[in-house]
Amino acid sequence: MNALDVIDVSVAYDGKPVIAGVDLALEAGVIGCLLGPSGCGKTSLLRAIAGFEPVATGEIRLDGRTVSTPRGALAPERRNVGMVFQDFALFPHLTVADNIAFGLRKRPAAERARRLAELLDLIGLAASAGAYPHQLSGGQQQRVALARAMAPRPAILLMDEPFSSIDTELRVQLAAEVRAMMLRDGMTAILVTHDQHEAFAIADRIAVIGDGRLRQWDRPYALYHQPADRFVADFIGEGATIAGEIVGAGLVRTGLGEIAGDLAAGLRPGDAVAVLVRPDDIVHDDASPTRLPVVARTFRGSQYLYELRLPTGETVFTLAHSHREHEVGEAIGVRLDVRHLTVFSAGGDPVASQSARR
Repeated sequence: MNALDVIDVSVAYDGKPVIAGVDLALEAGVIGCLLGPSGCGKTSLLRAIAGFEPVATGEIRLDGRTVSTPRGALAPERRNVGMVFQDFALFPHLTVADNIAFGLRKRPAAERARRLAELLDLIGLAASAGAYPHQLSGGQQQRVALARAMAPRPAILLMDEPFSSIDTELRVQLAAEVRAMMLRDGMTAILVTHDQHEAFAIADRIAVIGDGRLRQWDRPYALYHQPADRFVADFIGEGATIAGEIVGAGLVRTGLGEIAGDLAAGLRPGDAVAVLVRPDDIVHDDASPTRLPVVARTFRGSQYLYELRLPTGETVFTLAHSHREHEVGEAIGVRLDVRHLTVFSAGGDPVASQSARR
């Protein structure tokens, strides 16, 4: 039995759908994510799962029990869900321990004490049990909010942009720590975020949402290497789409050279396509006879991200060790190493190929 089933769900405001036709299922003990740009409908879907918004169509089930349909919905407090909000919503007059134990008030004293000790140890704040929220860092406050939501062991934990108030450089680290905590506690959860790095750090399965539609519900690896459409390809990871032409069975000619792959039925020699090229598809190699000029670069500590111009005028990206520094305008050697060939029709979104042949 899945912890969560969302079946053909739409959410509308004033009769206008903000998200429509969503189908996804989340198994118990799995961490999911709703990922997409601002205004795409991901928070509305999360609120519908929590019971704060009605569904216009479809059905939502928690642990096999129907909790939302257009005909009616179970109240949020009866759904056995936990919530972590953007602002943490900690009680300023309560200590760390009292904040965490707030949802355990009706439990026997021994059980309450045992669960509190377990969670304080889990979030690494046992020594700060008597501290107040204003005495904690943002990351520590986030951990307390998480522990408070986890305390009564909800069937599913829902998190709405929980890292938005944390410094950017700490978000991915904190997301990874939160993932480790939830896995140790056996928690099922869904995170809402617009940041793919957070999503990759915390989630086992990610729903990419764009323009009010679920574009792809998949593993992070598949989203990156096998995007279902151009929206996912552009939104996930860095990369570029370059023009290509089918020149034979399983062969595409591009401004980078010819690439072999398993092409979808219906593509024929002469067909124009768009080829997705990620930075890891292009290897910096000083010995390569193929040399492309650097048009821009971004320093990332151990690596540089170089933007390179093709003879066609298109640009692509490559990652290179920062031990050697190349200037804008300098031509550097590169070679193709395409392991996952993803091809789209030149005029639309459908994926035409998703695997490369070595």
